[in-house]
Amino acid sequence: MTTTSSWHRARAAATALPLLLALAPASGFAQSADQAMLLPPDAQAGECYARVWVPEVYQTRSEEVLRHEAYEVVEIVPARYETVEEEVLVKEATTRLEVVPAEYETVEEEVLVKPAELRYEVVPPAFATVDEEILVKEAHTTWKVGRGPIERIDTATGEIMCRVDVPAEYASVEKTVVQTPVAVTEVEAPAEYVTVEKQVVVEPARTVEVEVPAEYRTVEVQRLVAPAETVRTKVPAEYDVVERTVKVSDGHLEWRSILCETNTTPDVIRRLQTALDEAGYDAGPVDGSLGYMTRRAVEAFQRDHDLPTGELTMETLDALGVTPQPSSNI
Repeated sequence: MTTTSSWHRARAAATALPLLLALAPASGFAQSADQAMLLPPDAQAGECYARVWVPEVYQTRSEEVLRHEAYEVVEIVPARYETVEEEVLVKEATTRLEVVPAEYETVEEEVLVKPAELRYEVVPPAFATVDEEILVKEAHTTWKVGRGPIERIDTATGEIMCRVDVPAEYASVEKTVVQTPVAVTEVEAPAEYVTVEKQVVVEPARTVEVEVPAEYRTVEVQRLVAPAETVRTKVPAEYDVVERTVKVSDGHLEWRSILCETNTTPDVIRRLQTALDEAGYDAGPVDGSLGYMTRRAVEAFQRDHDLPTGELTMETLDALGVTPQPSSNI
């Protein structure tokens, strides 16, 4: 894509070139080799050329890169075994002493659980609820504001205070009183017995010698079939094909065939404006005039499609599908 600074350089060069060509004959200088490089190539009558900025050209090239070098894989093949059944001695024959337990029989027997005794029982007291008046507030005297035949007429004179008796205040409450006090009585408790079953020996325990035979068990055992071995495998190097984008040529100024007032018509400009609108670039009104909005749309289309910028080139028309039609007076 052409950068903004490159595009401005191309525009400046394309704008300055007609002025240089116009001044060359008037100055009287001979056309030198350097000056000839500023001139467009041989063209037919009615053709217009301008030096435009040709953006950089990139190419995608395939390249083989090493993914990994050749190496050797060492694999240990484990030993192989097979499972077979085999009878093994678990326990040798022995003799053991076996205890023959004693023999018992069950008999019933009365057992004293608790002897006779004297014990003391507490008879709890009995209570009753009675009403009783209690003094809440004692009788007393206090000062009370009084009134006389003449009422006071200001805050400084005429205030009357009387000393009066206030009677005592009582309240009636319920009170619990003891009717019968607590008492202790002596009670005789008889002895307590329980009938239990009791084991008595009929024949005492004894020991006898018993022969214990040997014990065998069939088990599965692993038997070696093939020993372990080492296997070496060579893995060749592997390569990947990757695509790289490389610059083929730098951006530069170059003479290109363009549309100008000499070789275009309003119809071509209208078709250009319509093609730009269809491509999504606002070219302004379709009026056949190459105005500011149309030029701005052309420049945006050229930058987005990596086309030469600076003027309305024939390549731009081709990319938009517009066929130029020269004027009939050329």
